[in-house]
Amino acid sequence: MTIGDLAVGEQARVIGYQKGPIAYRSRLLAMGVIRGALLRIRRVAPMGDPVEVVIRGFALVLRREEASAVRVERI
Repeated sequence: MTIGDLAVGEQARVIGYQKGPIAYRSRLLAMGVIRGALLRIRRVAPMGDPVEVVIRGFALVLRREEASAVRVERI
């Protein structure tokens, strides 16, 4: 499951990254999206892109493509 699969209000824990472009992974790691971090989906734009995520006390807006690179497990 990825961040892109979650609905508004759901909470999850980051468990890793999908195989794919390393640019996404390094940028997300720099923003604090690391293994074990807890997150909550705050909002999703009407057309489904972008997604606003609250992680480590701050809001992070991700494009759907970036959000689908992060593997999570529901809490």
